[in-house]
Amino acid sequence: MAVSEPGEATGVIDDATDKARSGGRPSSSAFSTPRGIRLAGRYALLGLVTFIVLFPVYTTIVASLKPGNRVLQNPLVPNAFTLDIFREAWTEGRLGRFILNSLVVAVVVTVCQVATSVMSGYAFAMLDFPGRGVLFMVFLATLLVPLEATLVVNRRTIDSLGWLNSYQGLAAPFLATAFGTFLLRQVFLGFPDELRDAARIDGAGHTRFLWHVALPVVRPTVGALALFSFLSSWNQYLWPNLITTESDMNTVQSGLRSLRYSTLDKPNLLMAGTVIAAVPIFAALLVFQRQLVRGLTAGAVKG
Repeated sequence: MAVSEPGEATGVIDDATDKARSGGRPSSSAFSTPRGIRLAGRYALLGLVTFIVLFPVYTTIVASLKPGNRVLQNPLVPNAFTLDIFREAWTEGRLGRFILNSLVVAVVVTVCQVATSVMSGYAFAMLDFPGRGVLFMVFLATLLVPLEATLVVNRRTIDSLGWLNSYQGLAAPFLATAFGTFLLRQVFLGFPDELRDAARIDGAGHTRFLWHVALPVVRPTVGALALFSFLSSWNQYLWPNLITTESDMNTVQSGLRSLRYSTLDKPNLLMAGTVIAAVPIFAALLVFQRQLVRGLTAGAVKG
């Protein structure tokens, strides 16, 4: 049995004591090593990225809280506050109606994208049928087509169906997504063959296996896809402006455009409307951020 020297034991105790006193934080000498220099560089890079991301958010919130005559006076300093501007933006901008429209469209798009992605992803991963590989490549090829390339055709189709200024017109082009199909297929491919064989022996068909076995396992990925679909639909701007000619059918993003044109002398009114429109996004990200990360990284590391 090896016995440590008294000096070594004393050094270990001293290191532990120093670490406890510093609260577990690396000491200044830790950054003098090559590894410490790399660590300091990473923290500096993260701090710079954080500043770049949060600075526009900070300026928007500060401008929305200031009275109209003081927005341009020290714009980065929150030296005056008023909450009445939010009430005025909600009333004049009709944000209640626009948020309701966005919520209806986003929920319909999210439910349909999740349903179609689960079924198509399961089919491409679990079923064996002729032309499966070619058909899946066609699905992936649609990701290379930008939205702007299909706007004219989609608009003509919606017009021919009589769906202008309607919820179904706002949601129809986005009811399925190739990204969701690819994401769910990759997760389903990671299922062990023994699990499928056991379900087959128990007499479970594809529907029962998908509902009772597969979906509970891939629930984090489904949740991440649902959040991603909701945020993408909520932030739609070009398509709603293209097919809505009645103000009552504007979504919140396109409704902010009318608020901008009517408040040229009140820049803080537009900022307040922007903050109100962003509240659901921040709330969804704060509540589901862990599920989003877990779902999108599922299967990325195997071990």
